[in-house]
Amino acid sequence: METRKLAFLGLGVMGFPMAGHLARAGHSVTVYNRTASRAEKWLASMATAQKNSSALTPAAAAAGAGIVMMCVGNDDDVRAVALGPDGAVAAMQPGSILVDHTTASATVAREVHQAAAARGIGFLDAPVSGGQAGAENGKLTIMVGGDADTYAAAEPVLATYAKAVTLMGGPGSGQLTKMVNQICVAGLVQALSEGINFAAHAGLDVERVLDVIGKGAAQSRSIQLRLRRRLDA
Repeated sequence: METRKLAFLGLGVMGFPMAGHLARAGHSVTVYNRTASRAEKWLASMATAQKNSSALTPAAAAAGAGIVMMCVGNDDDVRAVALGPDGAVAAMQPGSILVDHTTASATVAREVHQAAAARGIGFLDAPVSGGQAGAENGKLTIMVGGDADTYAAAEPVLATYAKAVTLMGGPGSGQLTKMVNQICVAGLVQALSEGINFAAHAGLDVERVLDVIGKGAAQSRSIQLRLRRRLDA
């Protein structure tokens, strides 16, 4: 894959390893984080630090980047980092692409898409599923909303930290798909909690119960994660 000049905005538990995969793939990555010491920690963790850098604002990080990825906290953070006075869009060139990995609303996704399009910038709302482990292992699932041509241009880069990248439809479709994901996960977690509560009140060994049902028809990633947390506690 052709190496690119990239930017990554937001180095939380997800963004930190995602940006690392990009750097290790040979891309030149400029990072931004609201707490600057986090960006410096990321730089120090990269063996290829000479190719990478940090910036003090989203705009400074995004300047000159062909693709800018961001993974922040919520709708307000997305607006500030993408559209604020020192936001990424203000510094990006026509033809570049902004990819938002934040789990946010379809409303803000369409808002940023419209603002980016007015400047000739492509935008993809691309929330991820897979948690911290998926980010660290480069095995995330990415659900994408946006234009097909923009998606095609960005997909090889996004695949650096994903096991699956799928275009779900137009702007906002990625966020709507993530909402479906969250509804399903919430249902599984609620059912699992009820099952654990029942097992405990019945006097069963909860860890053994989770282990055995995790090998049968009830098997799910939620069960495996809950069992691992209990064993690590």
